[in-house]
Amino acid sequence: MKYRSILFDLDHTLWDYETNSTETLQELFHEHKLIEVGVHSIHVFLKTFVTVNTHLWTLYDTGQIDRDVIRYERFHKIMLEMGIDNYDLSLKLSDEYVDKSPKKSALMPNAIEILDYLHPRYPMTIVTNGFDEIQSTKLDSSGITPYFKSIVTSARAGHKKPAKEIFEFAMAESGFESHETLMIGDNLLTDIGGARNASLDTVFYNPNKIPHKEQTRFEIHDLKELKDIL
Repeated sequence: MKYRSILFDLDHTLWDYETNSTETLQELFHEHKLIEVGVHSIHVFLKTFVTVNTHLWTLYDTGQIDRDVIRYERFHKIMLEMGIDNYDLSLKLSDEYVDKSPKKSALMPNAIEILDYLHPRYPMTIVTNGFDEIQSTKLDSSGITPYFKSIVTSARAGHKKPAKEIFEFAMAESGFESHETLMIGDNLLTDIGGARNASLDTVFYNPNKIPHKEQTRFEIHDLKELKDIL
């Protein structure tokens, strides 16, 4: 194939955000006895987190809020959705979530298998909108840091996906041009749309087979399918 360099998204593509987040939230629910402060059930807590968190990350990715809103307001908004106004508790939950979640090690199915396959063949770079210290912890905790030549975060690049500049930063660092580089990610806006802005071919990782009308060079439902492309 013509590709000589691979860019990978991290969350939801390699690092299993849902599994690691759910495990952390379950721990927080029990450790802080949230049912005693008015949270009806762990199911309600998890569902509310997903709704609020997804909305906030969409706002962040589209430049409508900054990282401090996620850091300091996320759990307050979650608790308010459940009728609980306790900002001190919300800050404790936020601090512990940010500390514990990145230390979880679950990866997406077949992630190690495909990284073992790709690593001898291509230099690989992580391109992420996540925060520097948190993303580095995720990579270390899950044991995949050695697979990557570089970790490009939005903070380090000065731009976040879907801006083409973060992809251009990653390519400049890797030493390859757009026609030689392939971007793999799960987010149609930030990963696929952003890479397209930078004239990159893309692989949309779509394990849940979500219907869409976006343009992408390839689409896969299992990371193992990358062997058929690369």
